[in-house]
Amino acid sequence: MSEIENNSLELSDVVRCRFCNKLNKIRTSASRDNVRCGSCRLPLSSDPHKKWSDLDPNSYIHPLDSQALNALKKIPGVESILKKLLEVTHESFSHVMFRANSVRVTKKQYPDLDAKLDVVCATLGIEKPDLYISVSGPQGGLGFNAFTGGVEKPFIVIYSSLLERLDDMEILAVLGHEAGHIHCQHLLYKVAADLLFRLTDVVLRMSPFAAIADLFSLPAKMALLTWSHKAELSCDRAALLVTQNERVVMSALMKLAGGTLSSKLDLDEFVAQAREFDKKFAENYLDKFWATLIAGSMSHPFPVWRVSEILDWSEKEDGYKKIIQKD
Repeated sequence: MSEIENNSLELSDVVRCRFCNKLNKIRTSASRDNVRCGSCRLPLSSDPHKKWSDLDPNSYIHPLDSQALNALKKIPGVESILKKLLEVTHESFSHVMFRANSVRVTKKQYPDLDAKLDVVCATLGIEKPDLYISVSGPQGGLGFNAFTGGVEKPFIVIYSSLLERLDDMEILAVLGHEAGHIHCQHLLYKVAADLLFRLTDVVLRMSPFAAIADLFSLPAKMALLTWSHKAELSCDRAALLVTQNERVVMSALMKLAGGTLSSKLDLDEFVAQAREFDKKFAENYLDKFWATLIAGSMSHPFPVWRVSEILDWSEKEDGYKKIIQKD
């Protein structure tokens, strides 16, 4: 072996990624603060990353999610009606739509995203769904979020404008959140809620989903949309279980609320904003009235509320800590 080759070996370390388990060769002299895995692009660290083969979703599902879903299931025939309708409409429509109008993530196409999805699925113990990157939403226009669809064959879609604003760990949080819908078995009701929220009755009656508008009464629609908000809180918890860092989850929520490409955001300021909102919501009847009214017209809960919820769960001894510390 030449002296140059020998020196090269002496200047290198082999580090196994705690997330995807791949080996990485890095220079010994390199600062470890910004060193990323060559496969999943997540930070290399000696800290452990816990994964579960049999994680019970009921161990982290938000109680408001459970309560709202139980109320929804009491509506006569709702599950059987939805399953049949969505199987012949949304399921086939969506798979055609995203195969034709998006880029599917594979080991050769966006390989780091594919590796991140592997991490998510290994952590929660679920089968790997299809993942698509899209620019435009199903109804056209630029998309800025992510969602999970499908009932029999789940898939995840992330819009490219969101990816451009998030770092690698925040992307992992988004994937963890979306996979949480699969792990918590939300999809049947979530797909229906998304359709009802995105499409007005007029549009529904002109689309393949017209039967849904006819079969659902106003109380059923309200129950479905109310549950949909609560389900997001459970999936934020799934994101925390995947990232194992509450600040990463809260940072992703902050960028969903008001992230830009050019401005520096301060997470501690956003957490303070969330705490201030909670205080006013609890003490001021008018604030509570307007917040409740506005929230009813939104597809997701307020980001500040979600930040408060994930912070609260991460600090509870019988919450996140109980799961992550269990042998």
